[in-house]
Amino acid sequence: MLAKSNQVQQSETSELRQAAGVWLKEQREAAGLSQRELARMLELEYYTFISQLENGRGRIPAQRYRDWARALKLDEKAFVKKLLMFYDPISYEILFEDQARAS
Repeated sequence: MLAKSNQVQQSETSELRQAAGVWLKEQREAAGLSQRELARMLELEYYTFISQLENGRGRIPAQRYRDWARALKLDEKAFVKKLLMFYDPISYEILFEDQARAS
């Protein structure tokens, strides 16, 4: 039973990461940046890291959230809130479920 639960959890995590990747790509494109340009702005050694994230493989390290938000010209709090929805949906629900109901 536990193994099946872990498989479901991994599948949900994978789906959420892919959704995060789609959202990040949309934000990058809305900012008018190529993957290489964004990588250069973020001082990343490899632009392929951007590609990996946009394809749902990996996540932005928390200590870099502000850098990413600034590079994408997004409000830092809104950016982190959105990422939290993808990266940690349980914490997101705990923190923001009252706001969602009020909307």
